Amino acid sequence: ENDPNETFSVQYAKSNRSTCHGCDASIDKDILRLSRKNYTSKRARRYGPTDEWYHVDCFNQMKNDLGFVGTAESFSGFNDLNKEDQMELKEKFDTSSKSKRKRKGPETNNESIKAKQLKIEDTTPEASNEHEEKRRRKEQSELLWTCKDNLRKEIPNGVLKELLEFNGQKSVFGESNLIEAVTDCMAFGALEPCPECGGCLVFNYTNYRCTGNVTEWTKCSYSTQLPRRKSFEIPDKIKENYDIFQNYKYAQRDRIITQIVQKPKLISKAVEIKEPDYDSELPLSSYSVATVGRLSKRLSTLHKQIEELGGTIATTIDKSVDVIISTQDEVQKGSKKIQDAQKFEIHIVPEQFLNDVLNDRPSIVMDKLKLSTWGILPHIRKQQVREEKNRNRKSSSTFKSFARSRKFTPEMVTMKLKDGAAVDPDSGLEETCHVLKDIENGGIFAAVLGMVDITCAIDTFRRIFFDKTGNQWDDRGSFKKVPNKLYPLEIDYGQHDNSDQIEKSLNDPNSKNPSRLSQPVQDLIRLIFNVGTMEHTLLSFDIDLTKMPLGKLSRSQLNMAYKVLTELQTLINSGATNKTLIIDASNRFYTLIPHDFGLAKPKLLDNNDLIQSKTQMIDNLLDIEIAYSILKGSIDEKNEHPIDAHYKKLNCTIESIDKNVEVFKRIEQYMINTHASSHNQYALSLKELFKVVRAEEDDRFQKWETVKNRQLLWHGSRTTNFAGILSQGLRIAPPEAPTTGYMFGKGVYFADMVSKSANYCFAKRDTPEGLMLLCEVALGQMYECYNAKSLSAETLPTDTQSTKGCGQTIPDPKGE
Repeated sequence: ENDPNETFSVQYAKSNRSTCHGCDASIDKDILRLSRKNYTSKRARRYGPTDEWYHVDCFNQMKNDLGFVGTAESFSGFNDLNKEDQMELKEKFDTSSKSKRKRKGPETNNESIKAKQLKIEDTTPEASNEHEEKRRRKEQSELLWTCKDNLRKEIPNGVLKELLEFNGQKSVFGESNLIEAVTDCMAFGALEPCPECGGCLVFNYTNYRCTGNVTEWTKCSYSTQLPRRKSFEIPDKIKENYDIFQNYKYAQRDRIITQIVQKPKLISKAVEIKEPDYDSELPLSSYSVATVGRLSKRLSTLHKQIEELGGTIATTIDKSVDVIISTQDEVQKGSKKIQDAQKFEIHIVPEQFLNDVLNDRPSIVMDKLKLSTWGILPHIRKQQVREEKNRNRKSSSTFKSFARSRKFTPEMVTMKLKDGAAVDPDSGLEETCHVLKDIENGGIFAAVLGMVDITCAIDTFRRIFFDKTGNQWDDRGSFKKVPNKLYPLEIDYGQHDNSDQIEKSLNDPNSKNPSRLSQPVQDLIRLIFNVGTMEHTLLSFDIDLTKMPLGKLSRSQLNMAYKVLTELQTLINSGATNKTLIIDASNRFYTLIPHDFGLAKPKLLDNNDLIQSKTQMIDNLLDIEIAYSILKGSIDEKNEHPIDAHYKKLNCTIESIDKNVEVFKRIEQYMINTHASSHNQYALSLKELFKVVRAEEDDRFQKWETVKNRQLLWHGSRTTNFAGILSQGLRIAPPEAPTTGYMFGKGVYFADMVSKSANYCFAKRDTPEGLMLLCEVALGQMYECYNAKSLSAETLPTDTQSTKGCGQTIPDPKGE
């Protein structure tokens, strides 16, 4: 007889709400449907296996992918079907029985040979192993169900819990879960603690997983199909009272676990948009062409030529335009239409384009004749638009389903006053009833009664806080994270946010105290202390400004984050195979530095590239913290302009250099000479030049004045970092910071090529201004390196004071 398979079942649809996982169509009520249980989905791991329903024909087509190898009677629930449906399933799935039917007529030699071959195949070792496997599974199934039935009939839930506790097993809730746990222990033995964290293991249909915690921050991720076992012990008192336990003896055996075949995911790929087929007679067929500016030919002549080539004329510049015909002068002017072309990444080409497309594909000619520094080929842009629409459609669908699952109530209700009182709208009588009024004294028979019990409210708050966090409210100053409990976060509600006031004070032309600084220096201070730029920098690092706004940046918290990154680096470099430790450290880092990943999953910090990126992020955050601290400390200054107050906190002298003097021109030429040819994605121009003298810096530099090897070198950094650089100087990363991310170890880095340093300014098209330092650097004897090498002051070769990374490009000595 066939053993009903728990994984596959059959029944009549109880409603019309189920959907076929094969064709995605709905399954009508009372229609025969087949199911394969899913044991691996997130919902299944949490609540138990879930049914994935199919039409009979859809299931039959996909049965190999679904891992079904049985007959019709293998489906659980087969015996509950009517005879007609049973026969239908047998016709579709009982292929083995069909092969046993006798053929009509005489048996040919070939048929005889095939029959013999079949008999030989049935006796192969593989077939024997398969039969043995089925026999063992059947025995296990009978053992488990016999045990479950007996426990359900005889043993109360309280006794089941006592048995689990006596054997050191995980305490579970619900009758079915208790029976499942005790059955597993009786059949296979009590589970030993997790080898990684000492927590309790539980069975979840596909394996045994740990329910413990590695640390107070992270759950253990250990799982196995062959856990360590021990004898399942039953107390004498329980054994005497229940017959099922009197003859029980523990026998060591391993549980046979069904290998779940993952259902292939049906991925609906967006149709790829390809470049139109090339037609030498109509090469611009399906192309939309626009013209901008004054051209050599008349507009009517150009339009006629475009149409003869199969193109259509576009009168406005939008994302539907494929290519624009213009001139280099027009591109350099940067008119509104050119800006729109840049916004939509449209190629700009000269008139020659219309002649060359007769001999080659438009896409090739576009890239060849392109006048603009931007441009994405039309068919690629259309593909990107379509993919973006698909993403938006999915996001919209997700939001709508979320909204439907929530009960939204109006925040405000309009009350209708009648003679000074209002009928409660929830009563449903506001249109027909009035509140009674005493005519003699004018009193209204309506009152809102309230009783405020602050003591009761405080007690309730304390109780909830302890329930959620595991810490007493009075001990929150020394808060300790408790496993599986919540951790309090500082949320900024704007009550202390004076960013707008700071921003306004920097740009207030009507200040009572005019600034004493020159206009270029004032502009520099505004640039350095631009709050909007600081917030934009935080957003570029995916930092959650709600949980960690500018005013909440803490140096101690950032140093703790450094330590976590160092710990992660040590784990990665040691080749740690325990992923749980990396998850734990990542959790702690994201708690210290809250991130906003949107709907994306937070990145696991499991490689040195990510450690380097986060280290650089904290480097920048430390300087932003200094800048914002200066801003907050200067806002209350009443006797001077806010810009002057900020300038004074920098503790240095800044002097603007006139553009007509020799020094300005010489440094401008030095900048031109040291722009590497490989950095050709941008051009640099010197807008302002300042002379900076930091307090007491000359005195500290005196002992190095005798060093012969002194050079003028560049140092680039974000504008948000310059408040920290000017007020505290260029600093080496603290000991807490990991060593990764620095090509030659921790230190202060300079470059003799201006474009090398300019890359670290992170200027963009929308924020093209950056700041760089040109410093006199005492290098002394240099240790030259041609590859990255982690060094420190202790590991540098004897008699050397600095490290030089030698690249392929150097400044031309003749041009300096």
